[in-house]
Amino acid sequence: MWIQVRTIDGKETRTVEDLSRLTKIESLRLKIQDIFNVSPQQQRLFYRGKQMEDGQTLFDYNVGLNDIVQLLIRSQTDHPDSPATKDSSGVGCSSVSPPDSKYASITSNDTQSPTSSRNTLVDPGIGMYKINELVDCRDVSIGAWFEACIENVTRAPKGQITPTKDSNRTNVVLNSESNGASTSQTDSTAALESKEREEDVIYHIKYEDYPENGVVEMRPVDVRPRARTLLRWDQLEVGMHVMVNYNMETPDERGFWFDAEIVTLKQTSRTNKELRVNILLGGPGDVIGDCKIQFLDEIYLVEKPGARALSAADGQFKRKSGPECKHCKADPDAECRFCSCCVCGGKQDAHMQLLCDECNMAFHIYCLNPPLATIPDDEDWYCPTCKNDTSEVVKAGEKLKASKKKAKMPSATTESQRDWGKGMACVGRTKECTIVPSNHYGPIPGVPVGTTWKFRVQVSEAGVHRPHVGGIHGRSNDGSYSLVLAGGFEDEVDRGDEFTYTGSGGRDLSGNKRIGEHSFDQTLTHMNRALALNCDAPLNDKDGAESRNWRAGKPVRVVRSSKGRRISKYAPEEGNRYDGIYKVVKYWPEIGKCGYLVWRYLLRRDDQEPAPWTPEGVERIKKLGLAVQYPPGYLAAMANKSKKEACARPGRGGRSKHYPGRGRPRRQQSTPVEEPPSKRVKIEETFQLSEQQQQLIQEDTANKKLWDEAMEHLKEGPNFLRKMEQIFMCVCCQELAFQPITTVCSHNVCKTCLQRSFRAKVYTCPACRHDLGKDYVMTQNKTLQMLLDQFFPGYSKGR
Repeated sequence: MWIQVRTIDGKETRTVEDLSRLTKIESLRLKIQDIFNVSPQQQRLFYRGKQMEDGQTLFDYNVGLNDIVQLLIRSQTDHPDSPATKDSSGVGCSSVSPPDSKYASITSNDTQSPTSSRNTLVDPGIGMYKINELVDCRDVSIGAWFEACIENVTRAPKGQITPTKDSNRTNVVLNSESNGASTSQTDSTAALESKEREEDVIYHIKYEDYPENGVVEMRPVDVRPRARTLLRWDQLEVGMHVMVNYNMETPDERGFWFDAEIVTLKQTSRTNKELRVNILLGGPGDVIGDCKIQFLDEIYLVEKPGARALSAADGQFKRKSGPECKHCKADPDAECRFCSCCVCGGKQDAHMQLLCDECNMAFHIYCLNPPLATIPDDEDWYCPTCKNDTSEVVKAGEKLKASKKKAKMPSATTESQRDWGKGMACVGRTKECTIVPSNHYGPIPGVPVGTTWKFRVQVSEAGVHRPHVGGIHGRSNDGSYSLVLAGGFEDEVDRGDEFTYTGSGGRDLSGNKRIGEHSFDQTLTHMNRALALNCDAPLNDKDGAESRNWRAGKPVRVVRSSKGRRISKYAPEEGNRYDGIYKVVKYWPEIGKCGYLVWRYLLRRDDQEPAPWTPEGVERIKKLGLAVQYPPGYLAAMANKSKKEACARPGRGGRSKHYPGRGRPRRQQSTPVEEPPSKRVKIEETFQLSEQQQQLIQEDTANKKLWDEAMEHLKEGPNFLRKMEQIFMCVCCQELAFQPITTVCSHNVCKTCLQRSFRAKVYTCPACRHDLGKDYVMTQNKTLQMLLDQFFPGYSKGR
């Protein structure tokens, strides 16, 4: 087994070979030290977002063949797993300074009203508005106006001037010392000689509907007299500035109060009226145009500065605003699990409620399970549903948690110390065949007879024979799909076009054993039964059966392994070769050379493609350019291994030829061998299209451009199907399009994928985001579906 180790900056990638799935991380660090000259103490290894720790194995992290492990090299001054610097309170130090006190809400005694009576207006001597006066204040974050009461009026601090309208707006005083320094001397002299300017005044207000916000500092431009005059329909004129109620998110419902400019007045009858305005949010460009107003009986006149001051003695002058909760309509007597405690729904004891920082739901501390006695001091709090179990979180520097699945594996329970992780059958698949389902009978599209792979795991990735180790692939209630002829029994007979095959079982393979002597009789169950079901005859688990018409049986894909060379001349010299489709002629029980009962099967070839050992088959393999396929990185790993063995081989006299001198030999810096470039074999056999396929391609005019691109690869033989798979792949599921919908922008998407997109209210093409429209009619391209079924038979099964 080998993997790739890449530096965190991606500049250097090396192959580390001669590994096992059971290789310890500390052993891997030593191999990396030999290649990168980095000590193990300076190595931080990452795989799929996890930091690899000593004591674990590659199997624990599920590291596969040729996977990439990232290497982060620590500097000499860094100490591994050093705790963060903390202050005396145990909290990590931060360079962020505490917020300026002048930006906080003012709650001190000196800002409170000098009189306890709310009905009396008090002239502070500065500013235009008085203490206890009812005003409207604008929240500049949304541009809406809210009812408020003035608590105090103060002068702006020295060197601090309210910014102009072009500056960024805020509900609190802005620090602009540089602006004060740049004020001209003429303006300063005029300010000293004149009355205190309105812009140098700070109003301390309290919102009537939001007392929890406390006292807030406001600029004079965001304060004005309380609106009090309702306008009738006949008083409205185009171009007039008024105050209206509008909901930004849901225009049909009640919302907040905004300044607006009337742009349209329509009245078709006494009751049918329409008012459209431009919402003014405060800034010169902050305008929302063409907004339809729903509440035509609630249009207020915008009061100008200098209007008669109002106090609580004159009335409340409250306007209707949208309810804070859409479910209970802000009814204080109604239980609501959305705006109050989501457990009991009660609105009592608001000071005893906690708000989850993840789901924003409220909880009474006594409604929790288990209940809390007091409000916790933590800045962040999460409800039991949102809170992560810290015992299940693997932090940097910690070992992995024990997995229940791996704890039940035979390798975890055996007492054997054998290293089982070096075999290629243990590395796992790096990809999976999805062009056809796993229970597909017959050939795999795009895999011609004579295709050879170095290892069985590659055969599994191609979908020809899915099991890594097992000789028969099938289901006991369905049949067998493929088998591997590897010469596991000496009394098997292979004649090429037909052979006898011995069933599985009869050996003790407990634990993780792969070989063993026969110790009991075989039975016609499991995979033996599956292979018997392929015979065109009723199942007989006592005497066996012979097919009535052997060609009518279910097809079986046959792969011959080079391990069978000892008993068969038809086996390949290297790797595993796909030899085509065979049918089960008969099956029967007999006593084998081992002395135990075994089940025999006679299989006969039934494939139109020539066999690989025939002259026609050899010629076709040459035309298609078929050669042994190796896993990525295999040739480079083997070349490096051979080079190391050659360097370590001693010369004459027992001393290595590389170290002729005395003393301890130096460590040799072996240069890695890169993967040799694959030779581009000229393919002489083109892919043949039937007359029906050519006619269907001409009819599919919606995909003419795609078919023109695909036809250029006909000369590449079986690679034409791979190119087709790429061209007609669904962008959503990344599979060959099933029941394809050809959009107006010439993209093909699965019908189910496009329906799922529309259910999510996404009405655009998944490939190019072209707007299809909510009422788009999904018409299946049946011509393309027929072509895909012919090129990839069986791919639509199970979709």
